[in-house]
Amino acid sequence: MLRLASGTFSPTCRYCIQKLTGQHASQRLSQKLPLPTNSRAASSLLQSTHLIRHHAQYSTFARPNLRNFVSPTNPLVLSQQKNMSVLSKLRPLVKIRYWIVGAGIGGGYSAKVTYESWKDKMPDISWIGEYLPDANTVSKFIPNVDTDKYRKFLLKLKKSVPALPETPDMATFKGYLPDADKMKDWSPDVTLDDFSSVFNEDNSITTGVMTAMKVNAEGNEEETARKMSDKERLQKIQEEFLQEQLKYQRQLERLEKENKELRKQIMLKGDKAVYKRRTKKSLIDMYSEVLDELSEYDSSYNTQDELPRVVVVGDQSAGKTSVLEMVAQARIFPRGAGEMMTRAPVKVTLSEGPHHMAMFKDSNREFDLTKESELEALRREVEIRMKASVRPGQTVSMETISMSVKGPGLQRMVLVDLPGIISTETQGMASATKESIKLMCEHYMSNPNAIILCIQDGSVDAERSNVTDLVSQMDPQGKRTIFVLTKVDLAEKNITNPHRIKQILEGKLFPMKALGYFAVVTGRGNKDDSIDTIRGYEEEFFRTSQLFRSGVLKASQMTTQNLSFAVSDCFWKMVKASVEQQADTYKAARFNLETEWKNNYPSVRQLDRDELFEKGKGEILDEVMNLSQVTPKQWEEALWDKLWEQASEHVIENIYLPAAQTESAGHFNTTVDIKLKQWADQQLPKKSVQVGWETLQEEFKCLMDRGRDVQNHDDIFDHLKEAVIKEATRKHRWQGEAANSLRVIQLNALEDRSIAEKSQWDSAIKFMETTLQGKLFETESKINQMSGPGWVGRWFKWQYQTQEQRKCAATKTELEKIVALDEKHPPYLAMDETTTVRKNLEAQGVEVDNEFIKMTWHEVYRRHFLKQALVRANECRRGFYYYQRGITDTDLECHDIVLFWRIQKMLQCTSNALRQQIMNTEARRLEKEVKHMLDNLGEDPQKKLGLLQGRRVTLAEELKKVRGIQEKLEEFIEALRKEK
Repeated sequence: MLRLASGTFSPTCRYCIQKLTGQHASQRLSQKLPLPTNSRAASSLLQSTHLIRHHAQYSTFARPNLRNFVSPTNPLVLSQQKNMSVLSKLRPLVKIRYWIVGAGIGGGYSAKVTYESWKDKMPDISWIGEYLPDANTVSKFIPNVDTDKYRKFLLKLKKSVPALPETPDMATFKGYLPDADKMKDWSPDVTLDDFSSVFNEDNSITTGVMTAMKVNAEGNEEETARKMSDKERLQKIQEEFLQEQLKYQRQLERLEKENKELRKQIMLKGDKAVYKRRTKKSLIDMYSEVLDELSEYDSSYNTQDELPRVVVVGDQSAGKTSVLEMVAQARIFPRGAGEMMTRAPVKVTLSEGPHHMAMFKDSNREFDLTKESELEALRREVEIRMKASVRPGQTVSMETISMSVKGPGLQRMVLVDLPGIISTETQGMASATKESIKLMCEHYMSNPNAIILCIQDGSVDAERSNVTDLVSQMDPQGKRTIFVLTKVDLAEKNITNPHRIKQILEGKLFPMKALGYFAVVTGRGNKDDSIDTIRGYEEEFFRTSQLFRSGVLKASQMTTQNLSFAVSDCFWKMVKASVEQQADTYKAARFNLETEWKNNYPSVRQLDRDELFEKGKGEILDEVMNLSQVTPKQWEEALWDKLWEQASEHVIENIYLPAAQTESAGHFNTTVDIKLKQWADQQLPKKSVQVGWETLQEEFKCLMDRGRDVQNHDDIFDHLKEAVIKEATRKHRWQGEAANSLRVIQLNALEDRSIAEKSQWDSAIKFMETTLQGKLFETESKINQMSGPGWVGRWFKWQYQTQEQRKCAATKTELEKIVALDEKHPPYLAMDETTTVRKNLEAQGVEVDNEFIKMTWHEVYRRHFLKQALVRANECRRGFYYYQRGITDTDLECHDIVLFWRIQKMLQCTSNALRQQIMNTEARRLEKEVKHMLDNLGEDPQKKLGLLQGRRVTLAEELKKVRGIQEKLEEFIEALRKEK
């Protein structure tokens, strides 16, 4: 039929058609009959002609030579050509008909075969006819039966039958059948004899039914025996299947070990340096570097990190870390007895390598995982890093600890081990620990591409689980969740209903969905067991487990090895599906950042915080080096000015003024020598060292601030320079021996009273005049402040005196009268002079006490003394001749000139000594200290963050990170495509 519908024929059919068409054509040609007028005959003729054309057009086999028959001059052919357009349109309909006919025939045959197969499978119930009455007897009874009552009886019997025991006796069964009286109600027209003939003792329906039940019971026993044999046969098949599976599993493990050894030898065969370069750029290492960059990236453009990683979550002590260790094939994490050990996220990058080793991201040390001592050191290092990452007053930390594990046969993926979810905060934990752990888990699981490895303890009640609710909230559809049931060995011992484990592994018990469900065993309870020991125990358990034998566990759901394969496969599928989208996201973020930089900082080079710090560090060190460019003269002038600024007050107030009140030059010199000796022994050396450090600090600060006056000054380093100056001021200490050496120099300079040259004499006079003029200016300023504005200020500047200033002005006027009467008045007022001044003031209406008069007298007399000293200094300009020859019998009193010469010479010697210490020692020490401080600042990211601020810095920092992430992503995508 199909050949007929498609226009093709078998060889036999083709031969028959050729014969028929040939005979028909020869007859028509020999008779040379005109075209028939009968429509039926014409149709028959057209059909046969069309069959020939149809076969000639569609058949792929040999065709008969009908060229003579189909000549253009043949009337039959001409008639056929006229009807070809109609036939060509009807051709598809003819084919559809063939299809329908063929489908009907085939469907009927299929239905017949199905009916026969069902009929053969139906049980043989012919035996029941032996226990039923014959047709003649029943025909007397059935026509007269009340169908409604009979139907009610059957329904009641149907409800009663389930209550029957398996093998009821005759008495029991008769209780369920109607008696003759009740059956009489079904058909009033039938007599009791009719009932007796149907239901007699020998041939009763009761006996028939009981016999049928006995036969049925025997059949049930046979069926039970057959089912038992089927169960035993199924169990035997399962055992054989298990043995075959275990055999293939052992062969697979053997092949995997051989594969590991071969791969290890291949890796070790090449050059070690080349291998190192290649492993550093392996696919998983490249991906891990991208994740490290993203973990440190804080984007203001809300570019979320949505790259896949395997997030391991679970309740505390559920076996999360143990599962990760089984996947990594090494016990790399610290262990505790029920206490919280994981206090921070640990990112573990698994990759294949020739040696089983581990390494932290920020360290070059490699831990050999085949040695127990190295494993112990690694666990100790992980614990130290976890405790260091936790801030004071907290229990957990969000700071990620990154490490990589390489080894033969490891599945390539990135896992993040998180702290276990707790129900109660115990003593010693921070108050917000429970919520902090929950928020941390939600943060990692909120990534739409993160694979959630949900760990559930199989040895505890499922109702005590906290993690399943949290996972179901973050992944309601279970599209990226893998469920792992741990401690199945304990679950088999403790759980009396294995059906609950089956419900768990089928996803029917917990309110969560998952891609896959796995059952694993991660230990025997001994923390010292090795991974090989645990793996052997796991394989032995599943080999003999009743959960597996009873069908609760499936072979594909067991062992951590199957789990590792499944997680790795899911991880890479997620990576390949999402990494290009992430690359496009960061490409767009980079474009936005670069546009902002071009618009705001078009002429500034992009430098991140580290690069800016190095640039600022170089500038600061250059400025410190410029200290050596300061000339000795500049140093000595600065030291002189600073030293005299610090010492002038003591020299004038404590040495010169008290000595000047003496009656003779001898007393003056004696007083001066004593006070100078005391000053040089106790205070002067320390003060000089302090002056030297302050001068060095001021010069250093001046060099640092020198660039601020430039028009295009870049203030990006101002905070850094200020911090360096402040830290240097706090830490720098002058050498301890400097004060002792200065003491000797200063004592020698102060003991020298000889002035050898006139220039030195004039220099001392000038120094004295400059000093006294400065003191006189300060004294007059103080007096004017005490007495208030004079008449000029009151009249022309509208200034007013306070009551206190009026008292001081009146007292000053009275005291100036006393000084004017006696120019050589001693520095102290006599009691009668004080009383006189007070009386005069009282007469003017000014009330003052003696203390107020003495205070005002101190300033008035100080001004008078300084003016007299300046006069004497001017007169002594011509006194060098007398001093040089030792002539003392003159009216000139020039001993104070000698004092200022001694002070001046001491200042010169001290400035010179300090200058030598600065240039030879202290400037170099300061340079080293500043360099050390900058090195320390460079190692502290938080301090650099505070010292280098501004949008320019943050924009350059963010742009560098986004650019690095995008480039690493593109490099990873390219490597991923090559691997495909």
